[in-house]
Amino acid sequence: MQAKVLLALLLGAAALAPCLGADAQRIGATPLLAAMPGPAGPFAPAPARVALGRLVFFDARLSAPAGTSCAGCHDPGRAFSGNHGSRLGVPLGSRTGATGVRNTPSALYAAYIPRLFFYQDDDGPAPTPFGGLFADGRADTVPELLRHPLLDPREMGNRSPAQVVRKLRSAPYAEGFRREFGARVFDSEAAAFAALGAAMEAFLQSREMAPFSSRYDAWVQGKVKLNAQELRGLQLFKNPDKGNCASCHKFNETSSNPARSLFTDFGFDAIGVPRNRAIPANRDPKRFDTGLCASAAAKGWPERSQWCGYFRTPSLRNVAVREAWMHNGAFSSLRDAVAFYATRGIEPERWYDKGRLYDDLPKEYHANVNAATLPYNRRKGMQPALDDAEIDAIVAFLQTLTDAPWAAGATAGR
Repeated sequence: MQAKVLLALLLGAAALAPCLGADAQRIGATPLLAAMPGPAGPFAPAPARVALGRLVFFDARLSAPAGTSCAGCHDPGRAFSGNHGSRLGVPLGSRTGATGVRNTPSALYAAYIPRLFFYQDDDGPAPTPFGGLFADGRADTVPELLRHPLLDPREMGNRSPAQVVRKLRSAPYAEGFRREFGARVFDSEAAAFAALGAAMEAFLQSREMAPFSSRYDAWVQGKVKLNAQELRGLQLFKNPDKGNCASCHKFNETSSNPARSLFTDFGFDAIGVPRNRAIPANRDPKRFDTGLCASAAAKGWPERSQWCGYFRTPSLRNVAVREAWMHNGAFSSLRDAVAFYATRGIEPERWYDKGRLYDDLPKEYHANVNAATLPYNRRKGMQPALDDAEIDAIVAFLQTLTDAPWAAGATAGR
């Protein structure tokens, strides 16, 4: 199924439009595949808009109180990921004591994420969601996305859209917005946020935000060789009887075009990540982040409980230089993240408090967790799909996905 979806993303939405089932067509306002735009990239954003978007991205005056920019969490020193000085696995907000509830994703390659859509596989029982911005797919456009961090009291803390517009109107680059989007761009919140989104979208589409400069990219272009451990990791990553990572983290090693290897199918999965008890909000035992089903509720999808515990598969590009791993920052090393996949059911006491499986999901949704496919389909007393040396090999391969500016720090995730 995922291979067909990835092909559609690369060839254009119309390629799979006839496959949409009636069930997908009755799901709220979710875009139908036939309505999806063409394939993402190559991008050609207007330089003036890229420059404006970059200025906004690094402007620490846009938070309340001032001092936190987009780059505060999407740190250029960590491949545009990071947690704003936090050691909790989730970022600190602009206000004293404010803390987020999800690990900060990298902003690199974000321009390739498609709008949320449903695909009906020929053999599948029901339409399956793909795409959407954020780990729960709740936003489809960059202007929609920007409202969340800017207005979230746990993040940049602005109290209203009007407060954001006032800051933009008085910013040093305000005249640049007027030249690019019209003299009355700040006359309404809608116009200002549309322009803000257009500028940020242009920045995300810039070459800076999709460098494709990793050793893996050089390897598929025949410019470098991978060492024996990295090549072994590549084979384990692909092998459906071992890591089986490529079933969700799609790539194409036979193409010299690195944009065909984004290391995600943009789909969703429920893998039962352990609860991050360092998150202040998790002191409430009744508080759970249910992922896609919360977005489904907001969008009015039917039968939405089936998506509780599902989060979108992230790209693995630059995964080795992150500060924390998984949507809730539960792991502090890349090796632990890989080992979790291989040993979750075999050594639950290693990962879960008192060995209680899926402790970050209400019990009524435990059946949603993927326990059928490799390497998840292991229980106590069974051999893991990957041994220690194989886990190390996969980590070594993942380090080849680090783009050149951050390659020196790629070993930090071991």
